[in-house]
Amino acid sequence: MKTVQISLNSIDKVKSFVNDLTKFDTDFDLVSGRYVIDAKSIMGIFSLDLSKPIDLNIHEQGDISAIMEALKPYIV
Repeated sequence: MKTVQISLNSIDKVKSFVNDLTKFDTDFDLVSGRYVIDAKSIMGIFSLDLSKPIDLNIHEQGDISAIMEALKPYIV
């Protein structure tokens, strides 16, 4: 598992983020304080405080270079 900090400070960013993640067949969790939600859930993301960076846990054991490339616009 790898953890990166991301910023989702606009509605358009959240939509494109979820669209980018759904291209991958792996699990992603967003962690904000004591809340852990599925990063592929738009409704779940909007339940978080998006004014500050959020931790994204990537549950992939293999090569994650393609995932990291897709996440570049969101990484803090």
